[in-house]
Amino acid sequence: MSIYFVYSDGRLSAKDILGNRAQLSKWQDDFHAHMVKKYPDLARGESSRITGREHIPTWLFKQSVNLSKQASLITQELSDINPLNAGKKRDAALQMLKKWFPKMEDFEGQLKKYRRNISLLESENAELEEKAAEADKGKISRTLEIGKLQSDLREMHRFIDSIPPDLLHELKVLQKHNEKNREVDI
Repeated sequence: MSIYFVYSDGRLSAKDILGNRAQLSKWQDDFHAHMVKKYPDLARGESSRITGREHIPTWLFKQSVNLSKQASLITQELSDINPLNAGKKRDAALQMLKKWFPKMEDFEGQLKKYRRNISLLESENAELEEKAAEADKGKISRTLEIGKLQSDLREMHRFIDSIPPDLLHELKVLQKHNEKNREVDI
């Protein structure tokens, strides 16, 4: 059975369904507590309430992507200029730049508000990249060690296979006899 919070005007209210930020945070804490039972190495990020960080809004990220795409188009337009189309291409690039520059200046102004968070994220990213590189080095060395051990094991199996069967049988009987003697001594 499902419960829906639909108002008479047909809209849904996420707040009525999910609750406020505190409730969502509690759900995330509960979910993490449940998941860490099965996956003990699972780590949870710090809450923005603790770190004081603000998330960069989606619209600002999308604006960045859009400006980058426009810059690529302008670069392409400029690189396509040749003596036969110089006037037309130049005018087209100029029109594109007239639209792009004000948006870019607005974007830079918005970014100043988030500069501290961006710097923090960049330093965290650098630390994570360093840890990942160290982990990769360890992984390579472990892979080499495992390969060496597997090679040694194959060599030992070849050696055992080269022992004559009657000698191998006698060795196993002697080994069982020694184990029985050890049990008696204990």
